[in-house]
Amino acid sequence: MEEPPYRPDWNTEDKSRLKAIIDTAIDGIITIDTHGIMESVNPAAAKIFGYQPEEILGQNIKILMPEPDRSRHDDYIGNYLRTGEAKIIGKGREVLGKKKDGSVFPFLLSISEVRLHDKLIFTGIVHDISELKQAEEALRESENKINSIIKAAVDGIITIDTRGIMEMVNPSAAKLFGYEEHELLGKSVNMLMPEPDRSLHDSYMGRYHETGEKRIIGIGREVTGMRKDGSLFPFYLSISEVYLSGRKVYTGFVHDITEQKMNEERLRRYAAELERSNRELQDFAYVSSHDLQEPLRKIQAFGDRLLGKDYENLSDQGKDYVDRMLNAASRMQNLINDLLSFSRVTSKSKPFVKVKLDNVLSEVLSDLEVAIEKSKAEIIRSPLPEIEAEPTQMRQLFQNLISNAIKFRKENENPIINIYAKSLQRKAHLTATPGDQLTEIYVEDNGIGFDEKYLDKIFNIFQRLEGQKYEGSGVGLAICRKIAIRHGGDITARSQPGVGTRFIVTLAIRQPQES
Repeated sequence: MEEPPYRPDWNTEDKSRLKAIIDTAIDGIITIDTHGIMESVNPAAAKIFGYQPEEILGQNIKILMPEPDRSRHDDYIGNYLRTGEAKIIGKGREVLGKKKDGSVFPFLLSISEVRLHDKLIFTGIVHDISELKQAEEALRESENKINSIIKAAVDGIITIDTRGIMEMVNPSAAKLFGYEEHELLGKSVNMLMPEPDRSLHDSYMGRYHETGEKRIIGIGREVTGMRKDGSLFPFYLSISEVYLSGRKVYTGFVHDITEQKMNEERLRRYAAELERSNRELQDFAYVSSHDLQEPLRKIQAFGDRLLGKDYENLSDQGKDYVDRMLNAASRMQNLINDLLSFSRVTSKSKPFVKVKLDNVLSEVLSDLEVAIEKSKAEIIRSPLPEIEAEPTQMRQLFQNLISNAIKFRKENENPIINIYAKSLQRKAHLTATPGDQLTEIYVEDNGIGFDEKYLDKIFNIFQRLEGQKYEGSGVGLAICRKIAIRHGGDITARSQPGVGTRFIVTLAIRQPQES
């Protein structure tokens, strides 16, 4: 270490104290002569550059510099000694250093010039700023990410000061209101509001600053905005309050709900239309059960009289007319009854109660006992769960499916009907409430089956795949679907012609409210 200038009043203790301060300093301290040779290096400086002090003492300082500074350093010292023109001496600046392992790092360098015993030396203070630079880079990267997110955000983002002046507007916000960004910056945010909000905005901000009364800040609500062309649109506005460098700013998040409002209006109209359609269906059911039934009964009554009293007096053609008339009346009666059953699934519905499906199935099988015995059907059943449902509609569901399995059997094969259940979690496409536990009821048969390309068709009212070969109106499966949907589920089927059919009915085990 270079000896300090000779001073008569400096004792050994002073020199030791000075050396201890230099050796324990956090920043690096290096002294060089006028040729750039390092005469002293404190431990901090050696560590910063990755050396031991003895490795660099006596070496030219330029070994601690990357190019091009390494090649220029000797010329810089020479030029300073000739002209006195200082680039760093007495000023200090950020420069790059080179460590022993070849890596380059930034540091702040301040150089002072000292004369000792008529000898000129330069003392450099080295402050490593690698971590600071990394932090700055991380901050820049974070700011760039935030700016990228703000600029790419689908929702509009606007920042205003306490006077309502817009300081930042992202592209989505500008586009949403029909402006370019520069047209909004520095302007009052109330230019984006229709009356009376435009006139009330400044007083609202003033009231908030005085009283702290919040109407939107930290709450959010639906408001109306005004575009550059004067058109109005609805959006959801949420505002946050932030303190930046001792001042308050407000950031508004603008979510356009124009499409949502249009969808809500379409749904409202659809619901109104559906309600009207349901009323018409109920009116039709009333008419069917009264006005249509009465003339049909007369047709059947007079037909029965002809059949009983005058049938033998009729010609063969007359007998054929009577038979056809009574058959048509019977089919009409069945059709009306089926229509009434279809309309009553919702129009005459009752509250849900706890229903043991095993008991319901047993009752249905008892009702169908004659048909089962006549067709020599084999019923295979497994335990079914208890659910919340309307008992009558559950009976209707099982009766329709089992009757179908018996009806659509193969000519030379006894029907085998397998009925069982599986539990499962809610599926997104079903109508059950999220979190409901569901059950699937399977009704499998070995009947004639059908081509699955007609799957959607079979559940529509009056749709029949087998024409007049089998009796029926084509309403039964439509009723099953309506019942399943009302009970938080749906119905589908798997089938192949000549192999059989598996109907899958999904039902919610628990219903939080009446459908």
